[in-house]
Amino acid sequence: MADIPQGDRLDPKVVRTALILIVGGMAVIFDTTIVSVALHTLALKMHTSVATIQWVTTGYLLALGIAVPLSTWGLRRFGGKRLWMFALATFLVGSIGSSLAWNIGSLIGWRVVQGIGGGIMLPLMATLIFQAAGGRSLGKLVTYVALPALLGPILGPLAGGAILTHLSWRFLFWVNVPFCGAGLLLAWRYLASDAPATTAVARKPKVDLPGLLLLAPGTVAILLGLANAGTSAGFGHFDVIVPLVIGVALLAGFVAYALRRSEPIVEIRLLARRPVASSSVVLFFSGFSLYGAMLLMPLYYQDVRGATALTAGIMLVPQGVGSVLSRLVAGSKIDKYGSRSITLLGFVIVAASTVPFALAGAHTSEWLLALWMVIRGFGLGCVTMPVMVAAYIGLDKEQIPHSSVLTRTTQQVGASFGTAVLAVILEEAIASHHGALADAFDIAFWWSIGFSVAAVLLSLWLPGPQRPRPAEAVPAAQPALLVDGD
Repeated sequence: MADIPQGDRLDPKVVRTALILIVGGMAVIFDTTIVSVALHTLALKMHTSVATIQWVTTGYLLALGIAVPLSTWGLRRFGGKRLWMFALATFLVGSIGSSLAWNIGSLIGWRVVQGIGGGIMLPLMATLIFQAAGGRSLGKLVTYVALPALLGPILGPLAGGAILTHLSWRFLFWVNVPFCGAGLLLAWRYLASDAPATTAVARKPKVDLPGLLLLAPGTVAILLGLANAGTSAGFGHFDVIVPLVIGVALLAGFVAYALRRSEPIVEIRLLARRPVASSSVVLFFSGFSLYGAMLLMPLYYQDVRGATALTAGIMLVPQGVGSVLSRLVAGSKIDKYGSRSITLLGFVIVAASTVPFALAGAHTSEWLLALWMVIRGFGLGCVTMPVMVAAYIGLDKEQIPHSSVLTRTTQQVGASFGTAVLAVILEEAIASHHGALADAFDIAFWWSIGFSVAAVLLSLWLPGPQRPRPAEAVPAAQPALLVDGD
């Protein structure tokens, strides 16, 4: 894959491939965010404690951590179309099972099934779309790839609040079924088979079992420790320290192992490339300023202003409007100005637009906060899209899946880390202010602003505009998936 050429128009085949994959991918993104607002209701309906119901989310995240590394091997072993349909079908089965759950144990079990499907789908979607693009017009293309990530955290809580207000909690999971069904039908009908060669000469790729046994449990242990930190309101607990230590040790072992192996399950040597390394670091740290704040926003509306879950979801809609606007404005400019400048601008906007929430109280104008939410959403979009583009600059077709796994894993761990840290900060602020919720949220929002300012400095490491190569030096696209009949 060559450096990003400027001025290229998107191939209609690539756009159709992207849209087909995004239909199924929307199910994963919306499911994660819908369930996030339903834990309190699920605890009441299942007659269980909050600590137990947290495993509905934690079990899903842990399964996600196990499945993500398998996407690189599965792509080489079965091909993109087969693996995509398998993962989407697995997520569909898990969704139906969750909706029919008969107790808390069965619900957690079916959520694990969902996590396995979702863990394969998320990096695979980006991999297949960017492979199909052949390195051309990545800035324009990422406006399609980032759409679920931009809209999911906003529309998901809104849909979840509406369902919990007017319908049974079981419809939280039935929402996924139309996306999965349509996604399977479109993939089966329009994505051409790209199964690997099955001749005797062709060598079927084998699972890097030692690498998987180091990487997957290591990621799971870290996610478990961070989840426990969020629910325990602190990192100084046995159930937090032990998983984190084990996870770090396993990941360190994987690094040492992967550096000596010619074909590890995830090629971490890509981190020697500045675009991949810088985007991974920024994605990790964005968990503090982006995802951590997403924890604070709905809680602020519910705990400080006394809003219902549905109202809190509605109050997040303006942020989604801003994200869509950024898709229309910033996405087409990435190829021209590069990832660094747009990401810098995005983090500055996020930091500035969070300040009003750090100064807000229980009676601050909702319309004024809604306006700042639109601006904040615009900043979020300006961060998400260019960092995603940076992770694929200069990579060839075989390297793209490894970059997808690296960036997806760092983003996931960073989001968990940022959420846990801000949850701890909020709990300690509430305790120190003797239950004065408005003051406690002000402190937590100031911390989020500080993390965004730090992210501005980290963004300086991202690559700038890429110089286009002569037309004859740009290789032809090697699409991973083509549409039948083209």
